[in-house]
Amino acid sequence: MNRIASLAMTAAPLLLAALVALPTQAAMQWKWRDAQGQVQYSDRPPPPGVLDKDILKRPSGSARATQALPSAPEAAPSAAPLPGLKASDPALEARKRKADAEKEATQKAEEAKQAKTRSENCERARSYQRTLDSGMRVARTSASGEREVLDDKGRAEEDARNRDVIKSNCK
Repeated sequence: MNRIASLAMTAAPLLLAALVALPTQAAMQWKWRDAQGQVQYSDRPPPPGVLDKDILKRPSGSARATQALPSAPEAAPSAAPLPGLKASDPALEARKRKADAEKEATQKAEEAKQAKTRSENCERARSYQRTLDSGMRVARTSASGEREVLDDKGRAEEDARNRDVIKSNCK
């Protein structure tokens, strides 16, 4: 029995030290000063409007963004990083640059495609305008599929419409 008692006596301080080393509920709390200057305590991070300088205590080993829990609907996240966080992850930055480059390349390709279409429409409209200006008879197919020759009024309407097309496509 003596041996057990002495073992318990030596193990007790070690057990007590281990219990003290465990994080307590108080160590897991945030402490910050709100807009009115009052000190607030919570197990959740302060609201997004609280500046880093007003955060008086953080849970050990925590970052503001990693502790954020969805408790209430918040504003849409912005592209700007949260204060106090560093965007130093090289892999994340490389992926972002790659996505931006791909987006820019897609946008340039689309713009080039639109420019080519406008150029083709411009050339077609100018060719048709030369035909209208030449005085030759111009015929078109009606909605019913019949061929009809443009009279002076129809020619003037077609001329005005074609000039609008040239104006919008030829720059």
